[in-house]
Amino acid sequence: MKVLVTVGSRHGATLEIADEIGRRLREALTLLGELPEVDVRPAVFVAEVDEYHAVVLGSSVYHGRWVESARELAEREHEALVARPVWLFSSGACGSPPAVRLDGEELTRLRELTGAHQHRAFIGALDWRRLDPGELSEASAVASSGGFGDYRNWPEFRHWADTIATTLWAATALDPHLVG
Repeated sequence: MKVLVTVGSRHGATLEIADEIGRRLREALTLLGELPEVDVRPAVFVAEVDEYHAVVLGSSVYHGRWVESARELAEREHEALVARPVWLFSSGACGSPPAVRLDGEELTRLRELTGAHQHRAFIGALDWRRLDPGELSEASAVASSGGFGDYRNWPEFRHWADTIATTLWAATALDPHLVG
């Protein structure tokens, strides 16, 4: 079974979440008796998803929207994505308390493009040292509300990956083409 975990991430925090999801998927699928190949890569480096049996697609959220590379991947690979199991996740941290603020229309469009089984919103991390000068000026509102910091919940990411692995494992019993 070949699984792609891919993300749009500006500063690396969401890519670190994807790395953990990919690591745990590999571990969980192996424990379930599969021989998984799990690739984790930035969306900007994914040309197509045809070789994968399942896809986990995520992005950090800025101003209510996904990063452009993740949105473009969903649009470009629409037909291939709806033909396989897909899970979506968003990460972001801003304000007090930290919360992911993904625009409802954006989420609806992403679900339509991918046929996703599920979307999860995860609290992420925002480190002012990783921001470029333009983002620093925008971040003053975040700073004043106590939004900088690392709020990522690693056990939550692992649990979600376990759920995905179990779903994929169960699906292989019903649909043998998922086995690679």
